[in-house]
Amino acid sequence: MRKKKEQLEEPIPQNYKSPVYNVIAVPVEKVHANDYNPNKVAPPEMKLLELSIWEDGFTMPCVCYYDHEKDEYILVDGFHRYSVLKKSKRIYEREKGMLPVVIIDKDLSNRIGSTIRHNRARGTHDVDLMSHIVSELDKAGMSDQWIMKNIGMDRDELLRLKQISGLAELFIDKNFTIPPAKPTYLPDPENTEENAVKSEIEK
Repeated sequence: MRKKKEQLEEPIPQNYKSPVYNVIAVPVEKVHANDYNPNKVAPPEMKLLELSIWEDGFTMPCVCYYDHEKDEYILVDGFHRYSVLKKSKRIYEREKGMLPVVIIDKDLSNRIGSTIRHNRARGTHDVDLMSHIVSELDKAGMSDQWIMKNIGMDRDELLRLKQISGLAELFIDKNFTIPPAKPTYLPDPENTEENAVKSEIEK
């Protein structure tokens, strides 16, 4: 029997340095949220996050892509930490309006993959937005293999999300109305023919 070829792992880049070793502080006004983050946090958890940052400080930087042309930072991960800094007056004043970030240099499709991987690693993501993202990646020409590898899902999950997004697009811009209820039928006691038929049925 011929031995199966072992799958070769991707070569380890030489002199690689993880982004976390290059944390920088940037004015929160120069940081902007992306529009594809499928991660939601309930209000009680947001309050707990605010308390955590107040008590312990920022222990994790946000992940951003730096747009050189616009001189702004686009969030890849850390939207809720960013939101806390913007909305909490006491934390904003203590941090002097500066947000700790690390930079990754990737194109949009790969940044979307990074965002979803961060969320899924924590077990938090929104199915409806995930299906929309899968649809957009599919339209952008990304293969199923690319989506499964970079977003971390199996073929069955990808198929389900494609079906969800497909159904949503099928009915977009369509107006649907619920038909009125049919009137309740009340037999006429004086209708002798109807009563005769009813008697035959009951027999």
